[in-house]
Amino acid sequence: GAPPVPAAGGGGAAGSAPVLPLASPLIGGLNKKKKPFLGMPAPLGYVPGLGRGATGFTTRSDIGPARDANDPVDDRHAPPGKRTVGDQMKKNQDDDDEDLNDTNYDEFNGYAGSLFSSGPYEKDDEEADAIYAALDKRMDERRKERRELREKEEIEKYRMERPKIQQQFSDLKRKLAEVSEEEWLSIPEVGDARNKRQRNPRYEKLTPVPDSFFAKHLQGGENHTTVDPLQGQFGGLNTPFPGGLNTPYPGGMTPGLMTPGTGELDMRKIGQARNTLMDMRLSQVSDSVSGQTVVDPKGYLTDLNSMIPTHGGDISDIKKARLLLKSVRETNPHHPPAWIASARLEEVTGKLQVARNLIMKGTEMCPKSEDVWLEAARLQPGDTAKAVVAQAVRHLPQSVRIYIRAAELETDVRAKKRVLRKALENVSKSVRLWKTAVELEEPEDARIMLSRAVECCPTSVELWLALARLETYENARRVLNKARENIPTDRHIWITAAKLEEANGNTQMVEKIIDRAITSLRANGVEINREQWIQDAEECDKAGSVATCQAIIRAVIGIGIEEEDCKHTWMEDAESCVAHGALECARAIYAHALQVFPSKKSVWLRAAYFEKSHGTRESLEALLQRAVAHCPKAEVLWLMGAKSKWLAEDVPAARSILALAFQANPNSEEIWLAAVKLESENNEYERARRLLAKARSSAPTARVFMKSVKLEWVLGNIEAAQELCTEALKHYEDFPKLWMMRGQIEEQSGNTDKAREAYNQGLKKCPHSMPLWLLLSRLEERVGQLTRARAILEKARLKNPQSPELWLESVRLEYRAGLKNISNTLMAKALQECPNSGILWAEAVFLEARPQRKTKSVDALKKCEHDPHVLLAVAKLFWSERKITKSREWFLRTVKIEPDLGDAWALFYKFELQHGTQEQQDEVKKRCENAEPRHGELWCAESKHVLNWQKKIGEILVLVASQIKNTF
Repeated sequence: GAPPVPAAGGGGAAGSAPVLPLASPLIGGLNKKKKPFLGMPAPLGYVPGLGRGATGFTTRSDIGPARDANDPVDDRHAPPGKRTVGDQMKKNQDDDDEDLNDTNYDEFNGYAGSLFSSGPYEKDDEEADAIYAALDKRMDERRKERRELREKEEIEKYRMERPKIQQQFSDLKRKLAEVSEEEWLSIPEVGDARNKRQRNPRYEKLTPVPDSFFAKHLQGGENHTTVDPLQGQFGGLNTPFPGGLNTPYPGGMTPGLMTPGTGELDMRKIGQARNTLMDMRLSQVSDSVSGQTVVDPKGYLTDLNSMIPTHGGDISDIKKARLLLKSVRETNPHHPPAWIASARLEEVTGKLQVARNLIMKGTEMCPKSEDVWLEAARLQPGDTAKAVVAQAVRHLPQSVRIYIRAAELETDVRAKKRVLRKALENVSKSVRLWKTAVELEEPEDARIMLSRAVECCPTSVELWLALARLETYENARRVLNKARENIPTDRHIWITAAKLEEANGNTQMVEKIIDRAITSLRANGVEINREQWIQDAEECDKAGSVATCQAIIRAVIGIGIEEEDCKHTWMEDAESCVAHGALECARAIYAHALQVFPSKKSVWLRAAYFEKSHGTRESLEALLQRAVAHCPKAEVLWLMGAKSKWLAEDVPAARSILALAFQANPNSEEIWLAAVKLESENNEYERARRLLAKARSSAPTARVFMKSVKLEWVLGNIEAAQELCTEALKHYEDFPKLWMMRGQIEEQSGNTDKAREAYNQGLKKCPHSMPLWLLLSRLEERVGQLTRARAILEKARLKNPQSPELWLESVRLEYRAGLKNISNTLMAKALQECPNSGILWAEAVFLEARPQRKTKSVDALKKCEHDPHVLLAVAKLFWSERKITKSREWFLRTVKIEPDLGDAWALFYKFELQHGTQEQQDEVKKRCENAEPRHGELWCAESKHVLNWQKKIGEILVLVASQIKNTF
């Protein structure tokens, strides 16, 4: 029913008379009125082209652009599984038919989906679903806590093993804090920063131009008379190069490269210039700043006699230098340095022969210059050099250096001797020649030569001393006496004389000689330099001349020191001698100091410690006997003496020393307790009890009472211990250790309530005693009263702010209870309050997960650099990472900084037991026994335990080490 479409332009032609038959349709179309249907809506149901049969297809513009199955959908926030066109199409298909495939069937649950999802969903279905959901929720709640805990643990465990990338990089991220804004902004954008040519490289081809090309054009360049049309076209004459050369080489015609006269380019010179440049490049590389030679010049240029120019200068500089030197030589031919410099310049540039010729000319011009001759001998090869030296000797018969050079040139010893003897005939006064000659001789001949030498050079100390060394005792004395007459101002001759007397057993002479030395030297106007003499004494000590060394020290130690500075100057001298390993000197200094200050306790103590560490037991005891005679009131000296005897297992002697001490210091607490310890350690318990009873009556102090309680307790007399404790607390209620003992005795007997009461009473009297707070909180924790323990520690922290021990216990309490996050927050607070506490930092390192420990340890070291606990934590950290050598270094550092920390020794010993040899283990044990550590948590737990009261340091070390578990 569509109207017929008129033909393209036929209607117009029919309607008007034809004027031009060719253009008629055109004109007709213009004149015709507009079509009635243009711009109107199409009639209903109109399909264009239906009349022609052009239907039944759709085009791209009808349905929008095509989508690939992998294209993303328009919704940017589509859930996973619906993010691409293909997914959505799949979903739409899936929703239609449920999947009743076998793979989707499970024996227990049936089909995976809802079987009836395609059916209608009614009210009773909804009700049933709600009931099931409520049931599920109820069941879930019952297991929720357990499940969440388990999941949390699993996550923690997983995180420990495989930390997030974020944690692994946490220490590097820390450093981002220090990045300034400029640095941040100057980080380049990511992108291909290379330019186009680098991105798609096309290798340039370089073809070297043959020499003939230059030569041809050069000659061509001179003979141009006509203008070649091509050259006019390419601007040949307008080139900026002289000579009309069309070559791309400017300066091809510089006069240097043109041989004068001919028009040829001298290729040889270009070649030479290139070689010289290459040489220079090589030499610059070989002298590169870093000291690493990129090119091995020797290997590279052996054929060039390996004479690489070792200058970095330019060729023109060398030419200038040559010119300058030449003018110097010509204007002043008798100036030796000019010849030497010229020869060296040629040598450096690799022209050895020119250099030799120049220097020989120099010897003719300046025959009296030693330096020129020596330079000539240096530049000439072997035999020629000898000839040069012979010539030199003729001109300069008195020159020592030339003779020595001549001797050096000889390879055969006999020839050398011959040269030197000849030299000595001419120059008999040269010490250097004599020394060189004597060194070549056998001892017997040397003696004869030296006796002649000292006649010729009577002022040379070295020759005299050398002669004295070779002579017999009698002759040596004569030699030294003669030497003294000739050289009255030298101390070495005197010291050698003293050594000589000592070596031959005349020790009483040594003192006299040194005294005479000092008076004689002073008479001759020599200043006595104390430091130099002490150095000489140290040298005597090392050479084994003890008497000489002591005599020197006695003679010079007091020179030039004010009265009031004596003591500390001498102590410093003694320490420096010990540091240099001159123990006899130190001993002599101490001996002298003790003569001057016999009643100074500090000097005696210093000397005693010196003997203890460097001397024998006998020397220590002898010293201490003298010490207590002079300072009877110094308890330390008495106790050291008694201990030395006791360690040698001479108990009666130790007792007698303590008895004497007691007479000197009646009622001294220290000596009472030492006596008690001596008796109890040697199982004389009754004697110990009697001593303590006496001490309690005559010199009652809190410590005496404490030791009394301890003795009864360790011997198992609990009642007696408790009675004593009660009595003690009547007198000394503010002595916390008594309260602690009382509580611990009750705890041991199993009376928790009484123990708690004892601790609480103690804390009323001594609120600032940390161990009491800790004991009470641990007691509560053991009974299972966590909240109480927590409250006790909080109270303790309120009363004693900024006490790291209490914070540490709080952190550990939470950790032991399994509340790691709380312990972490507590630790953070603790570190805010006590930022420089080593024990807290050490604990903090191991609270962290593995990956962050290293960062934490760095922070800890920044805050407490020399804290033994932090050093110990670092050692443990390396140990846990199996870095054995590093760990050992840190352990050593720890025990060096704080030898009193028992825990460090125990951990170190455990470490050596696992990773060290038997020797290393014994070494640690021995050092620990010498250090006698007293402190440390683990250490005190064992050493103060009632059952271990008689154990030696070594045994306790083994015990503590066996208690340590490698949990870190």
